[in-house]
Amino acid sequence: MKHARARSPRLADIDSHTEGYIISASARTADFIDGYVAEDPVLTAAREQAFELGINAVSRGCGAALRVIAAVSNAKAVVEVGTGTGVSGGWLLRGMRRDGVLTTIDYEAEHQRVARRVFSAAGNPPSRTRIITGRALDVLPRLADRAYDLIFVDHDPSEYGPVVTAAERLLRPGGTLVLADALAGGRVSDPTMRDAETVLLREAVKSLRDSEAWIPTLLPLDDGLLLAARAQ
Repeated sequence: MKHARARSPRLADIDSHTEGYIISASARTADFIDGYVAEDPVLTAAREQAFELGINAVSRGCGAALRVIAAVSNAKAVVEVGTGTGVSGGWLLRGMRRDGVLTTIDYEAEHQRVARRVFSAAGNPPSRTRIITGRALDVLPRLADRAYDLIFVDHDPSEYGPVVTAAERLLRPGGTLVLADALAGGRVSDPTMRDAETVLLREAVKSLRDSEAWIPTLLPLDDGLLLAARAQ
């Protein structure tokens, strides 16, 4: 005997319940993504220290994505803009080649001292990291052309435009640029948001989409993870 087909919800039911359902479903999905790949105790401790210092570290799901990107890129030379306490750098190192070197840049020396301990606690010898204290826009011009496989940026969004320009020079053909918080909590996709920071970030995102030098996409991780491959 066939079971009767379930009744389709009325439009009024959808209107009254959909918004709450979407919010709760999105939260459940985010939690599932974060828990899909376990974070080891070293990175968990680094995340807790980031919270204590008022730093928004990448989520566990975003960190796992960074590890995969580094692994599929067979990345040996990686630049990170925004060291923090070493959460994102720790994930990147776990995906990079064993002989790879992470060059990580931040203007906060205190944060980098924590990151240095985190990298060491994870078993990375000092030769695997090059920690540079300074402003990204001052440091990036000193790095070698076409010498890097991957660049990850989790920094001041108002500076993403100049960083994108620098990345075009620094990445080898086929290398990958990754921008964290590329949607800025939905502000980038909202044309009514015209504050200076949002406008600058929106222009950087648009420039990657429109340039023939890049092959971009956006992933719904954290506040938007933008991936762009340097065209061959």
